[in-house]
Parts: sequence; structure tokens; C-alpha cells
Amino acid sequence: LSGRQVFVLDPMLATGHTLAASIDYVLERGARDVTAVCLLAAPEGLRTLEQHIGERGDVAIVTAAVDERLNEHSYIVPGLGDAGDRLYGVV
Repeated sequence: LSGRQVFVLDPMLATGHTLAASIDYVLERGARDVTAVCLLAAPEGLRTLEQHIGERGDVAIVTAAVDERLNEHSYIVPGLGDAGDRLYGVV
């Protein structure tokens, strides 16, 4: 991935751990210009990514909105519900 722009798509950025692992994956393969696209984010997840990524690469987060917080179950509040359930028609 050296010299390439990489886009990582994650519908909802809650805790940030999944997106951090995905970004680690592409950074370890040579990417240095990464754009993460999320529909919705929580402040906690944004902080996690900022602390985790640091100066290891040029990472931009693009999101439609930042909601209030995470609840005790690490769901975004007010949120949109479970993205996987919505994607696969479970709800």
C-alpha cells in the first residue's frame, strides 16, 4: 500500500477499537495517507483513535455527525441502532 491513499469504511465509530485495528492493518502494510469514513461517531472513539494512531500516519476521520457519548453498553447515544442489524434487515 506504499504511496497509495487508503479509505477505511466503518458505519459507526463507537469505542474506536475496531477502526484502530483496521487502520493498524493498513499502516503496517505501508499506507501513510488514510481516510476513515463513518456515518456516526462518539467522542470516546475519536479520542481513542487520536491516542492510538499518534504520529504513525496521516489519518483523517470523516463523519456525518458526532453524537453525545457512549452508554454503559458502549452504544452511541442517541445513535442509530445496530448498524449490522440495519444493514442485513434484522430490524
